Amino acid sequence: MPEIDAVRLNFSAQNLLLLNVTLGVIMFGVALNLTVEDFKRLARHPRPALIGVCAQFLLLPAVTFLLVWVLQPRPSIALGMILVAACPGGNISNFMSLNAEGNTALSVTLTAVATVGAVVLTPLNLSFWGGLYPPAASILTGVDVSFGRVFKTVTFILGVPLVLGMTVRRLAPERAQQWSQWMQGLSILLFAGIVLFALWANFRYLVGYVGVVFDLVLIHNALALAAGYQFAYWTDLPTNDRRTLALETGIQNSGLGLILVFNFFDGLGGMAVVAGWWGVWHIVSGLGLSFYWRSRPVPLVSPRQP
Repeated sequence: MPEIDAVRLNFSAQNLLLLNVTLGVIMFGVALNLTVEDFKRLARHPRPALIGVCAQFLLLPAVTFLLVWVLQPRPSIALGMILVAACPGGNISNFMSLNAEGNTALSVTLTAVATVGAVVLTPLNLSFWGGLYPPAASILTGVDVSFGRVFKTVTFILGVPLVLGMTVRRLAPERAQQWSQWMQGLSILLFAGIVLFALWANFRYLVGYVGVVFDLVLIHNALALAAGYQFAYWTDLPTNDRRTLALETGIQNSGLGLILVFNFFDGLGGMAVVAGWWGVWHIVSGLGLSFYWRSRPVPLVSPRQP
């Protein structure tokens, strides 16, 4: 098979549109649980959320860049890792945080804040960190990945559904509550469907190349989970907040990553396989970790708390 940097995964315009719409539906479901009061509460008690945003958009991209610099993977794989780290947290982390006896309210708030922040920070991080790594920078300069184009795409996929969902919640709260109950489970199925649908269309490439990125994704995801937890520990957050920040940092919106790969990089092999395999693996690792923590009740007083 051709070298992974030369592979282009095939995805039709109709399938790409379906991916965009599906991710928009997922974000709409998340937004049905959000109100303006959630953001006001964040303004009154901003510290945990600010720490979480820093872990997602500052710490994880920096850790990813160091990992890429040390391991020196193929250029398209390196850029795929940077892209995943630049994406906001995935909304399935809300369910995992609840299951892990974390701070679910903080998880939902971080999902909302990260979604809004991603409109600017995802293209910014992709351009900044990708540009610092010369092999990846050569890919960025070869395609039109302008900040404005990525900004528009992320706004359409994440920002618009967020506003619509919050509007429904404000105008018809009972209807929003009814919809959100069944959309929580549906969102997990839709997310898994996004990844599987994208990869099924290129199954032979997945089988041929997943072994190339298998260990890299495992290491990358483990570092993301550990970095989120340790950052919360170092900043003296209680145990349930630490669990939530670990999951928020380690569960990335790889569905958005796949859409950006197909929109801007013509399905570049290494990037697509990294984003696709991350989308499969982080469900396994996140659920496994959440069930492990579920078996270990949160102490009433955090070890570093007075």
